[in-house]
Amino acid sequence: MPDTRGRIFTTNAETMDDLAEIKRQLLKMKGIDEVSIDHKKYPKELVVRTSKMVSVENIQKEVGKLGFDIIPKGIFAI
Repeated sequence: MPDTRGRIFTTNAETMDDLAEIKRQLLKMKGIDEVSIDHKKYPKELVVRTSKMVSVENIQKEVGKLGFDIIPKGIFAI
């Protein structure tokens, strides 16, 4: 999913600490440049911006290691 606009994901994580941990985990992945969190929405949303091909499945695996789910929702509109 290389896309500088970003891809929107929803997650079942609820606390700011859990969301921050997901962000840290995703930023460790090669090709992920930025992760933004919208904690005001329910379910919580993250916008993931990449510079290289990163599969949705790999993103889901990384977040799954933390015990959370992350589901693609759509493309972030500029």
